[in-house]
Amino acid sequence: MKIFRTITVALAAVFIASSPAYAGPKNDSRKKIEEENKRLQEKIDSLQMELDRYRMEADVTDSLEIEMLEAYGESVERSRDSFESMEYTAEVSDSLLNIWYAHQMAAYEVDFEEVDSVRFESNVPDDVYIERLKKMNSFITLPYNETVKKYIILYSEKMPNKMSHMLGLSRYYMPIFEEIFDSYDLPLELKAMTIIESGMNPLAVSRAGAKGMWQFMYNTAKVYGLHIDSFVDERLDPVKSAEAAAQYLQDAYEIFGDWNLAIASYNCGAGNVRKAIRRADGKRGFWDIWPYLPRETRSYGPAFVGALYALNYYKEHGIKPADVGMPVAVDTFRINKQLHLKQVSELTGAPLEELKNLNPQYRHEIIPGHSREYILRIPIEYSNAFIEKQDTIYRHKAEEYFNPTTIKKIIDGGDGELIWYKVKSGDYLGKIAGKYRVSVAQIKKWNGLTSNNIRIGQRLRIYRGGVVPSSSGSSSSSTSSSSSSTTQSGEKVTYTVKSGDNLGKIAEKYGVTVNDLKKWNGLTGTMIKVGQKLVIHKK
Repeated sequence: MKIFRTITVALAAVFIASSPAYAGPKNDSRKKIEEENKRLQEKIDSLQMELDRYRMEADVTDSLEIEMLEAYGESVERSRDSFESMEYTAEVSDSLLNIWYAHQMAAYEVDFEEVDSVRFESNVPDDVYIERLKKMNSFITLPYNETVKKYIILYSEKMPNKMSHMLGLSRYYMPIFEEIFDSYDLPLELKAMTIIESGMNPLAVSRAGAKGMWQFMYNTAKVYGLHIDSFVDERLDPVKSAEAAAQYLQDAYEIFGDWNLAIASYNCGAGNVRKAIRRADGKRGFWDIWPYLPRETRSYGPAFVGALYALNYYKEHGIKPADVGMPVAVDTFRINKQLHLKQVSELTGAPLEELKNLNPQYRHEIIPGHSREYILRIPIEYSNAFIEKQDTIYRHKAEEYFNPTTIKKIIDGGDGELIWYKVKSGDYLGKIAGKYRVSVAQIKKWNGLTSNNIRIGQRLRIYRGGVVPSSSGSSSSSTSSSSSSTTQSGEKVTYTVKSGDNLGKIAEKYGVTVNDLKKWNGLTGTMIKVGQKLVIHKK
């Protein structure tokens, strides 16, 4: 904040010079004094404007740094100082621009006045948008106004790369959602909600703790039958969570009798929608209660229309679905025994990354089928191999993959999973340490803290159970197979993640394994972001 001090000193000097006590040279005429005062006043105004501008830029910078820390925090440890030395490649710039854009959009969603201040330009006339919405023949009423128009433009024109990726995912997921919603006799258009909720990312986690493609909070998930324990989190299962979403929406429609209100309640809860209806004197139209809904929910209805429009008219806007590597067809097997995805991969040839993508609900790649029946999804071309080798698969390296120490750590919550904890009001290090079964000293060491002082909003790096992943072995197993063990020999390079990259693709390029990449970079999952830096030891 040196610039603040410099400008403040300058302002003080100017104020002293312009005060009535300052008469200037004794021989100056009154006119000269007035001219000098006028000139000094202009300087004051100019410097004040500069001071205001720097303050505003500092506020924005602080906010954006927080956003960047949030964006990178899941997989790469960064500090404010590290951003100053960050290499601003084209990929990083794209990522930072996306963060900036998301940051701006959050501000636009506050109220009518701010939404109205947004100006999205499009060459598509209003009557074309209106006609296209009519041709969709939606069972759900799709209104058209300036707010809706902004979200139509947002999804169809302002984020083509993201929409291309989501359209690629939709080729696999949307038929599943349509089948589920049809079985509940719900409008198939509801499938577009996943675009708003999670960008169709099964591993999405909101700041509030909602998880999965359909963004269920823990308690709501339990109410709608989703199983969550140390091994399994069915919020991350696109099929199970879609069924829970269908049940919730069915219940919401029975309460409100209007799909737009049911959609709104999915975002903010039925209680908030009822409250908005009361404040709107009993009116039950979405736009009637719009001013009384929570801030985020005000944008949810228009965003739904925009996302649904983009799903139907992406071709007209020159967007092509990306190749996201999802299989054309999948086979499912009922699992009643303990099974590790690595067992399946190593004996059937199915790529481990594909198995994890198809079965994201298994938090540690273990299907605990001995406790209850679960589903395994596998690319259909490997299903025959699974059937033929099924008995052998269950025995393959069972002592290694189901080591009692490993299983106990998972059950006890001490598996070494990296957690980024956001400090809340009333938190202190002892309380947080107890929650994650670690010591205060460990939290201080992991976060470079020299005292016990923490602040609200601060993000703390925590290894659940106090188990820090080793760079030379798996953090979740006391023994390692030859395919997963590695040393850090070889030339060290830093790779910047590009659009379309995944860990499998990068590993193949450098002749290493995905597990190598995860260990070298402290990754607990396979999610990586454009612009992210990965350390690689070339073999």
